[in-house]
Amino acid sequence: MILEMAHIEVTPGGEAGFEQAVAQATPLFQAAPGCGGMELHRVVETPGRYVLMVRWDTLEDHTVRFRDSEAFQQWRALAGPHFTSPPHVQHTRIVLS
Repeated sequence: MILEMAHIEVTPGGEAGFEQAVAQATPLFQAAPGCGGMELHRVVETPGRYVLMVRWDTLEDHTVRFRDSEAFQQWRALAGPHFTSPPHVQHTRIVLS
């Protein structure tokens, strides 16, 4: 399993709109091949900062199949207007639990 962590900064005052956009986009992730679920976390110390966590079966499920899909374009159309800068994305895999 791969965990995608997208660190996202949103426009000040736009937090509610961003959260609504992600809620609208949730079915796009849920229907994506290889997606095992997603969560949106809001950073307590910095209210305009979020971490979107998405579980993928493989790295390619995210970096190739999802990013090359219409669903990704729809996600960016919904959430992108709220970004202050492009998200910083990292992928991890469990090495110890």
